[in-house]
Amino acid sequence: MAFITGPAAVFKSISVAALLSACVAIAREPLLLFDAHVHFSAGATSAYTPEAALKILDNAGIGTAIVSSTPNDGTLLLHAAYPQRFIPFVRPYRKTRDLSSWGEERHSWYKDPDTLPFLEKELARGIYHGIGEFHVDGHEIDTPVMRGLAALAIKHGLWLMAHSDASAIEQLVGFAPGARILWAHTGMVEPAAKVAELLERYPRLYGELSYRSGVGNGLSEEWRALLLRFPDRFVYGSDTWIPSRWSQVDNLTREAQDWLATLPPEVAQGIAYRNAQRLFGPPGSVARVQ
Repeated sequence: MAFITGPAAVFKSISVAALLSACVAIAREPLLLFDAHVHFSAGATSAYTPEAALKILDNAGIGTAIVSSTPNDGTLLLHAAYPQRFIPFVRPYRKTRDLSSWGEERHSWYKDPDTLPFLEKELARGIYHGIGEFHVDGHEIDTPVMRGLAALAIKHGLWLMAHSDASAIEQLVGFAPGARILWAHTGMVEPAAKVAELLERYPRLYGELSYRSGVGNGLSEEWRALLLRFPDRFVYGSDTWIPSRWSQVDNLTREAQDWLATLPPEVAQGIAYRNAQRLFGPPGSVARVQ
């Protein structure tokens, strides 16, 4: 019997592996997606009508989405038009009416005494399921405003959606030990070991995966292990933080379908939509802390 050796053998081995991987992907139907990180902010509201935004999500296979915006007007537009498709979160950015002053407010809102009255007024609408996405890191978070924001979340039974480093998450849990926290980007570049430590310590902490290093263009081995270890603690997100991201939603979901197809079906389904459905409940009814 002749054996293939050398480069030809390597080529044959790679081809078989690629073929098997392709067969697995083909055998899987694209998953329904629950997008836990959508913005309809200034610029996007000028470029897209609510109908056009919904069509983009429909074409990408996204059923339900959590939406927050800068300013909150965009969130109100989408929720008013399609209350069964969009779960609204309120952002605390009081001053920003357009993105030109975004940098200034990003570094001041968490110490601005007018932030809490603004949030109280917005929450009186009775439609919001959470506060966020807000940006604050560990060296910034210990302010009366942030402690008051955490108290509001407890008072109203709301989620907190934090774009933060691990230090801020640890302090936020201290401010609001009863609140559930959606960690935007799951720390983005925080080491997988640190993420695992926080998930182990804080059972009400959940990770959203947009822009997450080690997840986007194919799963790293450490992130594959993390998703398998905590299959109920992660949700999909696209993060349409600037208008141009809306034109990328379809590509982002195709990319997600590729790496989801490499996970066991029950894990992939959980991250794609089941975890978020369980956590945030159906649109139109506030998902309160239990």
